[in-house]
Amino acid sequence: MPIPPARLLKYFLASMAVLTVAGPETVLAQAPDSVISQPGTAPASTFRTDRPTGPGVKPSDGVGVFDRMGAKLPDLPPEKDYKGPIDEAYGAYQRGYYLTAMDKALPRAQLGDPAAQTLIGEILSQGLGVKKDVKNAAFWYGKAADGGDAAAMFKYALMLMEGEGVQRDKVKADDYMRKAAEAGNSSAEFNWAQILVADNPGEKGLKLALPFYEKSAEQGVADSQYAVAQIYASLKDLPEEKKQLAREWMVRAARAGFDTAQLDLGIWLVNGVGGPKDYVKGFEWLKLAANGGNVVAQNKLAHLYINAIGTPPNPIEAAKWYVLSRRAGLADPSLEDFYLGIEDNQQKAAIDAANKFRRR
Repeated sequence: MPIPPARLLKYFLASMAVLTVAGPETVLAQAPDSVISQPGTAPASTFRTDRPTGPGVKPSDGVGVFDRMGAKLPDLPPEKDYKGPIDEAYGAYQRGYYLTAMDKALPRAQLGDPAAQTLIGEILSQGLGVKKDVKNAAFWYGKAADGGDAAAMFKYALMLMEGEGVQRDKVKADDYMRKAAEAGNSSAEFNWAQILVADNPGEKGLKLALPFYEKSAEQGVADSQYAVAQIYASLKDLPEEKKQLAREWMVRAARAGFDTAQLDLGIWLVNGVGGPKDYVKGFEWLKLAANGGNVVAQNKLAHLYINAIGTPPNPIEAAKWYVLSRRAGLADPSLEDFYLGIEDNQQKAAIDAANKFRRR
Protein backbone atom coordinates (compact mmCIF):
# COMPACT_ATOMS: atom_id res chain seq x y z
CA MET A 1 0.00 0.00 0.00
CA PRO A 2 1.19 3.61 -0.47
CA ILE A 3 3.13 5.01 2.47
CA PRO A 4 0.77 7.30 4.39
CA PRO A 5 1.80 10.94 4.89
CA ALA A 6 1.64 10.45 8.65
CA ARG A 7 4.64 8.10 8.49
CA LEU A 8 6.80 10.84 7.02
CA LEU A 9 7.80 12.14 10.45
CA LYS A 10 8.64 8.61 11.56
CA TYR A 11 11.11 8.25 8.73
CA PHE A 12 12.61 11.66 9.45
CA LEU A 13 13.02 10.85 13.12
CA ALA A 14 14.55 7.49 12.38
CA SER A 15 16.99 8.96 9.92
CA MET A 16 18.10 12.32 11.29
CA ALA A 17 15.96 13.37 14.26
CA VAL A 18 14.66 16.48 12.52
CA LEU A 19 11.93 18.73 13.82
CA THR A 20 8.81 16.97 15.04
CA VAL A 21 5.97 17.71 17.39
CA ALA A 22 4.85 14.19 18.12
CA GLY A 23 3.76 15.04 21.64
CA PRO A 24 3.56 17.84 24.18
CA GLU A 25 6.75 16.64 25.84
CA THR A 26 8.78 17.37 22.70
CA VAL A 27 11.13 20.33 22.77
CA LEU A 28 11.76 21.83 19.34
CA ALA A 29 15.31 20.86 18.48
CA GLN A 30 15.86 23.86 16.26
CA ALA A 31 14.53 26.42 18.73
CA PRO A 32 16.20 26.03 22.14
CA ASP A 33 14.46 29.16 23.41
CA SER A 34 11.08 27.76 22.48
CA VAL A 35 8.12 29.35 24.20
CA ILE A 36 6.18 26.15 23.56
CA SER A 37 8.41 23.91 25.58
CA GLN A 38 8.36 20.78 27.64
CA PRO A 39 5.28 21.07 29.87
CA GLY A 40 6.96 19.74 32.98
CA THR A 41 9.94 22.12 32.92
CA ALA A 42 8.20 25.30 34.08
CA PRO A 43 5.87 26.13 36.97
CA ALA A 44 2.20 25.98 36.09
CA SER A 45 0.29 29.26 36.01
CA THR A 46 -3.14 29.15 37.59
CA PHE A 47 -5.31 32.11 36.52
CA ARG A 48 -7.06 32.15 39.89
CA THR A 49 -8.64 35.55 40.49
CA ASP A 50 -6.34 36.14 43.44
CA ARG A 51 -3.26 35.37 41.31
CA PRO A 52 -3.91 36.84 37.84
CA THR A 53 -0.21 37.07 37.00
CA GLY A 54 1.10 33.86 38.53
CA PRO A 55 4.49 32.31 37.76
CA GLY A 56 5.02 31.12 34.24
CA VAL A 57 2.74 33.74 32.65
CA LYS A 58 4.59 35.40 29.76
CA PRO A 59 2.77 38.26 28.05
CA SER A 60 3.09 38.72 24.32
CA ASP A 61 5.81 41.22 23.44
CA GLY A 62 4.16 42.23 20.16
CA VAL A 63 4.50 40.86 16.66
CA GLY A 64 5.26 41.97 13.17
CA VAL A 65 3.16 41.07 10.17
CA PHE A 66 4.71 38.11 8.34
CA ASP A 67 3.66 37.40 4.79
CA ARG A 68 6.38 35.55 2.89
CA MET A 69 9.84 34.18 3.51
CA GLY A 70 12.69 34.23 1.01
CA ALA A 71 12.38 34.45 -2.73
CA LYS A 72 9.04 34.07 -4.43
CA LEU A 73 8.42 30.53 -5.60
CA PRO A 74 7.65 30.16 -9.29
CA ASP A 75 4.03 29.81 -10.23
CA LEU A 76 2.87 26.55 -11.73
CA PRO A 77 3.17 26.66 -15.53
CA PRO A 78 -0.11 27.47 -17.31
CA GLU A 79 -1.83 24.66 -19.10
CA LYS A 80 -1.22 24.64 -22.81
CA ASP A 81 -4.17 24.88 -25.16
CA TYR A 82 -5.15 21.42 -26.30
CA LYS A 83 -5.32 21.16 -30.08
CA GLY A 84 -5.46 17.41 -30.51
CA PRO A 85 -8.45 15.16 -31.09
CA ILE A 86 -11.16 15.13 -28.46
CA ASP A 87 -11.24 11.95 -26.36
CA GLU A 88 -14.93 11.06 -26.44
CA ALA A 89 -14.51 8.21 -23.97
CA TYR A 90 -12.87 10.43 -21.36
CA GLY A 91 -15.40 13.17 -22.01
CA ALA A 92 -18.23 10.75 -21.28
CA TYR A 93 -16.41 9.62 -18.13
CA GLN A 94 -16.09 13.21 -16.91
CA ARG A 95 -19.83 13.76 -17.40
CA GLY A 96 -20.67 10.60 -15.47
CA TYR A 97 -21.75 8.53 -18.48
CA TYR A 98 -19.67 5.54 -17.44
CA LEU A 99 -21.25 2.89 -19.66
CA THR A 100 -20.84 5.17 -22.68
CA ALA A 101 -17.22 5.76 -21.66
CA MET A 102 -16.67 2.02 -21.41
CA ASP A 103 -18.23 1.35 -24.80
CA LYS A 104 -16.09 4.01 -26.47
CA ALA A 105 -12.87 3.06 -24.66
CA LEU A 106 -13.04 -0.73 -25.02
CA PRO A 107 -12.34 -1.00 -28.79
CA ARG A 108 -9.38 1.35 -28.42
CA ALA A 109 -8.12 -0.52 -25.37
CA GLN A 110 -8.23 -3.81 -27.25
CA LEU A 111 -6.08 -2.22 -29.96
CA GLY A 112 -3.47 -1.23 -27.37
CA ASP A 113 -4.34 2.41 -26.55
CA PRO A 114 -2.82 3.02 -23.06
CA ALA A 115 -5.13 5.96 -22.25
CA ALA A 116 -8.23 3.89 -23.03
CA GLN A 117 -6.83 0.96 -21.04
CA THR A 118 -6.28 3.24 -18.05
CA LEU A 119 -9.83 4.56 -18.31
CA ILE A 120 -11.27 1.04 -18.30
CA GLY A 121 -9.09 0.15 -15.31
CA GLU A 122 -10.45 3.16 -13.45
CA ILE A 123 -14.08 2.34 -14.22
CA LEU A 124 -13.68 -1.30 -13.20
CA SER A 125 -11.64 -0.58 -10.07
CA GLN A 126 -14.30 1.78 -8.71
CA GLY A 127 -17.36 -0.02 -10.04
CA LEU A 128 -18.60 3.05 -11.90
CA GLY A 129 -21.75 2.03 -13.77
CA VAL A 130 -20.55 -1.57 -13.80
CA LYS A 131 -19.85 -4.26 -11.24
CA LYS A 132 -16.60 -3.64 -9.43
CA ASP A 133 -13.96 -5.98 -10.82
CA VAL A 134 -10.53 -5.44 -9.23
CA LYS A 135 -8.90 -8.37 -11.03
CA ASN A 136 -9.84 -7.12 -14.50
CA ALA A 137 -8.98 -3.57 -13.44
CA ALA A 138 -5.50 -4.76 -12.55
CA PHE A 139 -5.24 -6.45 -15.95
CA TRP A 140 -6.04 -3.22 -17.82
CA TYR A 141 -3.89 -1.07 -15.54
CA GLY A 142 -1.03 -3.48 -16.18
CA LYS A 143 -1.49 -3.26 -19.95
CA ALA A 144 -1.59 0.54 -19.82
CA ALA A 145 1.43 0.64 -17.51
CA ASP A 146 3.41 -1.45 -19.95
CA GLY A 147 2.30 1.00 -22.63
CA GLY A 148 3.87 3.88 -20.70
CA ASP A 149 0.81 5.58 -19.17
CA ALA A 150 2.06 7.29 -15.97
CA ALA A 151 -1.30 7.26 -14.18
CA ALA A 152 -1.68 3.54 -14.89
CA MET A 153 1.84 2.82 -13.67
CA PHE A 154 1.01 4.55 -10.40
CA LYS A 155 -2.31 2.72 -9.94
CA TYR A 156 -0.78 -0.61 -10.90
CA ALA A 157 2.08 -0.06 -8.46
CA LEU A 158 -0.44 0.47 -5.65
CA MET A 159 -2.25 -2.74 -6.56
CA LEU A 160 1.04 -4.65 -6.59
CA MET A 161 1.91 -3.21 -3.18
CA GLU A 162 -1.42 -4.23 -1.69
CA GLY A 163 -1.88 -7.49 -3.57
CA GLU A 164 -5.23 -6.21 -4.80
CA GLY A 165 -6.43 -8.01 -7.92
CA VAL A 166 -2.90 -9.21 -8.55
CA GLN A 167 -0.21 -11.07 -6.61
CA ARG A 168 1.72 -8.85 -4.24
CA ASP A 169 5.14 -8.01 -5.64
CA LYS A 170 7.19 -5.28 -3.95
CA VAL A 171 9.98 -5.36 -6.52
CA LYS A 172 7.61 -4.81 -9.43
CA ALA A 173 5.60 -2.29 -7.43
CA ASP A 174 8.70 -0.22 -6.70
CA ASP A 175 9.77 -0.40 -10.32
CA TYR A 176 6.42 0.87 -11.61
CA MET A 177 6.26 3.55 -8.90
CA ARG A 178 9.72 4.77 -9.91
CA LYS A 179 8.78 4.82 -13.59
CA ALA A 180 5.56 6.71 -12.85
CA ALA A 181 7.49 9.23 -10.76
CA GLU A 182 10.10 9.71 -13.46
CA ALA A 183 7.25 10.23 -15.94
CA GLY A 184 5.96 13.13 -13.83
CA ASN A 185 2.95 11.70 -11.97
CA SER A 186 2.75 13.88 -8.85
CA SER A 187 1.28 11.20 -6.59
CA ALA A 188 3.91 8.72 -7.71
CA GLU A 189 6.64 11.28 -7.11
CA PHE A 190 5.51 11.62 -3.50
CA ASN A 191 5.19 7.88 -2.93
CA TRP A 192 8.51 7.10 -4.60
CA ALA A 193 10.17 9.70 -2.40
CA GLN A 194 8.60 8.02 0.65
CA ILE A 195 9.97 4.68 -0.46
CA LEU A 196 13.46 6.14 -0.92
CA VAL A 197 13.38 7.63 2.59
CA ALA A 198 12.15 4.35 4.07
CA ASP A 199 14.70 2.20 2.27
CA ASN A 200 17.67 4.53 2.82
CA PRO A 201 17.90 5.73 6.44
CA GLY A 202 19.70 8.95 7.19
CA GLU A 203 20.66 11.89 5.03
CA LYS A 204 21.23 9.63 2.02
CA GLY A 205 17.54 8.79 1.75
CA LEU A 206 16.44 12.39 2.23
CA LYS A 207 18.82 13.61 -0.47
CA LEU A 208 17.68 10.89 -2.89
CA ALA A 209 14.04 11.69 -2.19
CA LEU A 210 14.25 15.48 -2.24
CA PRO A 211 14.11 15.97 -6.05
CA PHE A 212 10.92 13.89 -6.22
CA TYR A 213 9.37 15.72 -3.27
CA GLU A 214 10.22 19.02 -4.94
CA LYS A 215 8.66 18.06 -8.27
CA SER A 216 5.52 16.80 -6.54
CA ALA A 217 5.37 19.91 -4.34
CA GLU A 218 5.50 22.15 -7.41
CA GLN A 219 2.43 20.31 -8.71
CA GLY A 220 0.52 21.15 -5.55
CA VAL A 221 0.74 17.95 -3.46
CA ALA A 222 0.50 19.23 0.13
CA ASP A 223 2.26 16.20 1.63
CA SER A 224 5.27 16.87 -0.59
CA GLN A 225 5.22 20.56 0.24
CA TYR A 226 5.37 19.62 3.92
CA ALA A 227 8.24 17.21 3.27
CA VAL A 228 10.19 19.83 1.33
CA ALA A 229 9.74 22.31 4.18
CA GLN A 230 11.03 19.82 6.74
CA ILE A 231 14.01 18.75 4.64
CA TYR A 232 14.96 22.32 3.75
CA ALA A 233 14.88 23.19 7.46
CA SER A 234 16.90 20.14 8.55
CA LEU A 235 19.58 19.26 6.00
CA LYS A 236 22.69 21.27 6.79
CA ASP A 237 24.49 21.26 3.44
CA LEU A 238 21.65 22.58 1.25
CA PRO A 239 22.08 25.90 -0.58
CA GLU A 240 21.06 28.87 1.55
CA GLU A 241 18.41 29.93 -0.97
CA LYS A 242 16.60 26.63 -0.37
CA LYS A 243 16.83 26.92 3.40
CA GLN A 244 15.22 30.34 3.17
CA LEU A 245 12.21 28.77 1.45
CA ALA A 246 11.47 26.21 4.19
CA ARG A 247 8.77 28.29 5.84
CA GLU A 248 7.21 29.25 2.49
CA TRP A 249 6.73 25.58 1.63
CA MET A 250 5.24 24.98 5.09
CA VAL A 251 2.81 27.84 4.43
CA ARG A 252 1.75 26.24 1.14
CA ALA A 253 1.10 22.88 2.80
CA ALA A 254 -0.81 24.55 5.64
CA ARG A 255 -2.97 26.55 3.25
CA ALA A 256 -3.82 23.33 1.44
CA GLY A 257 -5.45 22.08 4.65
CA PHE A 258 -2.74 19.66 5.84
CA ASP A 259 -3.27 19.83 9.61
CA THR A 260 0.23 18.65 10.53
CA ALA A 261 1.64 21.49 8.44
CA GLN A 262 -0.71 23.93 10.17
CA LEU A 263 0.53 22.65 13.53
CA ASP A 264 4.20 22.90 12.58
CA LEU A 265 3.77 26.29 10.93
CA GLY A 266 2.17 27.64 14.09
CA ILE A 267 5.08 26.38 16.17
CA TRP A 268 7.64 27.71 13.67
CA LEU A 269 6.02 31.16 13.78
CA VAL A 270 5.89 31.25 17.57
CA ASN A 271 9.49 30.05 17.92
CA GLY A 272 10.97 31.93 14.99
CA VAL A 273 11.99 28.86 12.98
CA GLY A 274 12.77 29.68 9.35
CA GLY A 275 12.01 33.36 9.79
CA PRO A 276 10.95 36.04 12.28
CA LYS A 277 8.63 35.29 15.16
CA ASP A 278 4.98 36.13 14.73
CA TYR A 279 2.99 35.13 17.79
CA VAL A 280 -0.39 36.21 16.42
CA LYS A 281 -0.12 34.28 13.18
CA GLY A 282 1.36 31.33 15.05
CA PHE A 283 -1.64 31.32 17.35
CA GLU A 284 -4.01 31.54 14.38
CA TRP A 285 -2.47 28.53 12.62
CA LEU A 286 -2.46 26.46 15.80
CA LYS A 287 -6.08 27.34 16.44
CA LEU A 288 -7.00 26.33 12.88
CA ALA A 289 -5.31 22.95 13.35
CA ALA A 290 -6.91 22.54 16.77
CA ASN A 291 -10.38 23.30 15.42
CA GLY A 292 -9.73 20.66 12.76
CA GLY A 293 -9.16 18.07 15.48
CA ASN A 294 -5.37 17.97 15.69
CA VAL A 295 -4.77 16.84 19.27
CA VAL A 296 -1.20 18.17 19.59
CA ALA A 297 -2.37 21.58 18.33
CA GLN A 298 -5.11 21.54 20.97
CA ASN A 299 -2.47 20.92 23.62
CA LYS A 300 -0.18 23.68 22.33
CA LEU A 301 -3.10 26.10 22.07
CA ALA A 302 -3.84 25.63 25.77
CA HIS A 303 -0.28 26.74 26.56
CA LEU A 304 -0.67 29.84 24.37
CA TYR A 305 -3.87 30.85 26.16
CA ILE A 306 -2.20 30.36 29.55
CA ASN A 307 0.92 32.34 28.66
CA ALA A 308 -0.86 35.04 26.61
CA ILE A 309 1.18 34.32 23.51
CA GLY A 310 -0.48 35.75 20.42
CA THR A 311 -3.77 36.07 22.29
CA PRO A 312 -5.11 37.56 25.53
CA PRO A 313 -5.01 35.12 28.48
CA ASN A 314 -8.14 33.02 28.76
CA PRO A 315 -8.28 30.33 31.46
CA ILE A 316 -11.54 28.82 30.23
CA GLU A 317 -10.33 28.44 26.64
CA ALA A 318 -7.02 27.05 27.89
CA ALA A 319 -8.81 24.51 30.03
CA LYS A 320 -11.21 23.62 27.21
CA TRP A 321 -8.39 22.76 24.83
CA TYR A 322 -6.59 20.83 27.55
CA VAL A 323 -9.73 18.81 28.29
CA LEU A 324 -10.13 17.98 24.60
CA SER A 325 -6.51 16.86 24.21
CA ARG A 326 -6.65 14.88 27.45
CA ARG A 327 -9.78 13.08 26.31
CA ALA A 328 -7.87 12.08 23.17
CA GLY A 329 -5.21 10.48 25.35
CA LEU A 330 -2.56 13.21 25.41
CA ALA A 331 -1.29 13.61 28.96
CA ASP A 332 0.35 16.84 30.12
CA PRO A 333 1.22 17.20 33.82
CA SER A 334 1.70 20.97 33.74
CA LEU A 335 -1.69 21.52 32.08
CA GLU A 336 -3.25 19.18 34.63
CA ASP A 337 -1.75 21.32 37.43
CA PHE A 338 -3.10 24.43 35.72
CA TYR A 339 -6.55 22.87 35.35
CA LEU A 340 -6.70 21.84 39.00
CA GLY A 341 -5.61 25.36 39.97
CA ILE A 342 -8.44 27.26 38.32
CA GLU A 343 -11.75 27.87 40.06
CA ASP A 344 -14.59 25.36 40.00
CA ASN A 345 -16.86 27.53 37.88
CA GLN A 346 -14.06 27.92 35.32
CA GLN A 347 -13.57 24.14 35.20
CA LYS A 348 -17.28 23.66 34.62
CA ALA A 349 -17.36 26.28 31.86
CA ALA A 350 -14.37 24.63 30.19
CA ILE A 351 -15.98 21.19 30.30
CA ASP A 352 -19.22 22.59 28.87
CA ALA A 353 -17.27 24.23 26.05
CA ALA A 354 -15.38 20.99 25.37
CA ASN A 355 -18.64 19.05 25.23
CA LYS A 356 -19.98 21.46 22.61
CA PHE A 357 -16.85 21.34 20.48
CA ARG A 358 -17.26 20.12 16.91
CA ARG A 359 -14.51 19.89 14.34
CA ARG A 360 -14.57 22.60 11.71
